[in-house]
Amino acid sequence: MALSESLLQFVKESLGRGLSRDQIQDALLQAGWPSDQVQRALGSYAAVEFPVPVPHPPVAAAGRERATYLLLLVTLAISSFNFGSLLFELINRAFPDPASVTRPFTLEAVRWSVASLVVTFPIFLYVLLLIDRQVQADPLKRASRHRQSATYVALVLTAAILIGVFITLVYNLLGGDLTARFLLKALTVAGISGAIFIIGLRDLRRSEAQPET
Repeated sequence: MALSESLLQFVKESLGRGLSRDQIQDALLQAGWPSDQVQRALGSYAAVEFPVPVPHPPVAAAGRERATYLLLLVTLAISSFNFGSLLFELINRAFPDPASVTRPFTLEAVRWSVASLVVTFPIFLYVLLLIDRQVQADPLKRASRHRQSATYVALVLTAAILIGVFITLVYNLLGGDLTARFLLKALTVAGISGAIFIIGLRDLRRSEAQPET
């Protein structure tokens, strides 16, 4: 149930006059306000040092922001994976494996990768544009904890992938199995992961200049 505007206004004015939360709560309970509504009204304002009461962001807005960044991560992961898979298939065609007689699902793999890119990449671009517009309208959103959390997840995953690629490269180099086919595939993975890592790191550094929201 939505809170009464008069209740929210009373809490705001009381906090602005320097009254403690316990005093406000006691006064409202004595006036007959339900305890759960009193707690929700007090919880609408952050317990921070500031001359005027600072409201918390609406729960719905926070949940929507979290879902937006989650969708961005999911579509980025699917698009990156299928773009890499498509390049792998092109490399397989250009440098066929002599030990493999047939590859019956090559065309099907290409079709699946293209279909996935056609669906997910436009969604990724749309969500990215939507977030960019929100940041342009309110630069403080660049330091949103949801944005930073999504960036850290992307950085950790891409860093792990890059480490795995370099370990595999060194392993194959030491074993004398560093073929052109393998090298191109390793560079494909490193290129996609590296691009995401660099963009994410640059965005994180820019957000560090902003106070967290």
